[in-house]
Amino acid sequence: MKQCFGYVRVSTKKQGEGVSLEAQKEAILHFAERNEIKVVRWFEEQQTAAKSGRPVFNSMLNALKRGGAQGVVMHRIDRSARNFFDWAKIGELSDAGFDVHFAAESLDFNSRGGRLTANIQMAVAEDYVRNLKIEIHKGQRGQLAKGYYPFTAPIGYLNNGKGKLKTPDPDRAPLIREAFELYASGNISIQALQQEMADRGLRSKNGKIVSMGIIAETLSNPFYAGTIRIRRTGEIYEGKHEPIVSPKMFERVQAIKEGRKHKTLTRHSYAFRGLFKCGSCGAAMIAELQKGHIYYRCHKPSCRGNCVREETLEAAIKPVVHQSSLSQDHIEKVVETVTGWMQRTAQNANLSSAEKDRKAVEQKLERLDDALIDGNIDAENHSRRKQVLTLEKIKLADSVRNAQEVAQKTDQLRRFLERIKNLAEHHDSAEGAEKREIVELATSNRTVTRKTVAVEPAKWLVAAREVQAVLSCAHSRDDSRTPTKVQQDHIKDVLHAPSIANKRN
Repeated sequence: MKQCFGYVRVSTKKQGEGVSLEAQKEAILHFAERNEIKVVRWFEEQQTAAKSGRPVFNSMLNALKRGGAQGVVMHRIDRSARNFFDWAKIGELSDAGFDVHFAAESLDFNSRGGRLTANIQMAVAEDYVRNLKIEIHKGQRGQLAKGYYPFTAPIGYLNNGKGKLKTPDPDRAPLIREAFELYASGNISIQALQQEMADRGLRSKNGKIVSMGIIAETLSNPFYAGTIRIRRTGEIYEGKHEPIVSPKMFERVQAIKEGRKHKTLTRHSYAFRGLFKCGSCGAAMIAELQKGHIYYRCHKPSCRGNCVREETLEAAIKPVVHQSSLSQDHIEKVVETVTGWMQRTAQNANLSSAEKDRKAVEQKLERLDDALIDGNIDAENHSRRKQVLTLEKIKLADSVRNAQEVAQKTDQLRRFLERIKNLAEHHDSAEGAEKREIVELATSNRTVTRKTVAVEPAKWLVAAREVQAVLSCAHSRDDSRTPTKVQQDHIKDVLHAPSIANKRN
């Protein structure tokens, strides 16, 4: 009785959970019984045959060449191979004297006619795979053109089924946003960020710590800012999914990653690191630890001796921060007046201008695509420019949307005013990086000249005080009147002021 191997295959592990493999084995055993063949060993594979390099298939070929059997029985031709490279290997087996049988095909592979018929069927199987791939790509492109991402969602997003938008993962999306914000500060490396996010609880779908490579890839993926980029082809599409970070934040991170902006790395977390400049030459004051005290020193030879202790800097900062004080009555007056003004002005030129700019960008995108079709620009430059314009379009769309949703800013304004109301308390109780963030956001023009420390309040903090003073005086006259141009500028500064001490609220 002739001894042969049995080879069965399905394209995916999911298919392997069904009855296909068992049905193939049963057909092979019936064929073997009719043809006096004994199956001495089974080779079972759960991988597509469209590409060469299947490990089980190659293992079977090697076992045959070592004399493990006289031939092989497979269910059908399309179960053996769907690419011409592997099919050539099967032909080489037959040429070398090994028997090749197909249980469900009535052909003699060793005869000229049988071999020709098998080759034709193999060509049909290969063409089927190629056509299927084309149709899949066509469907994927259709989804991409509509703003849908037809592939597996990146970390931070959820898959919601075929033909549905990816949505932010409520557990991991906030952590992804924090990763962007931390890196955008310019004070942390990818390696340190990977450890920081691991400490904060960022995990992959299988519960493992996210690798440094995935962190770096995430920071470079414009999907998080609302743009779909196909990395293999460089194609750019405007996504319909909800962004996790703003285009401005994404661009800031790219600038740091590409080295266009300074990125400070340090072993020590000094409270005022990078915040103060030398009043004589403008160079950064470098923090260093000497005999248990932290000193900030200018290292320019011409400024030798310009040095100050950290306690002196703290003493200069404290009065500036403590000058900010808002009562609850002040807060209510500011919110009332600002909200009324915003509602009266939101639908004017700002909205129409943003809408006009957005349409202009759309026209630029159309002209860019036409230039690619006409051969006036290469694919690489087209992809690069399209990403920039698409991000710009998303930013303008955000401007339009923000102008249309003015009422929602009332709560945001109130929360912000509550924070600066207690700014001094936050500063006094904060430590390390949190105190540094408060000082950086609440002060400006920080210089050291010999032993003299100069610190000024930030523009938005000055604006908050001006708004407080103006509204306190005007409240008795007419709460509903429109603020002057100067007052409006102050209000805008307050509305666009940075977030302060979120962790303390």
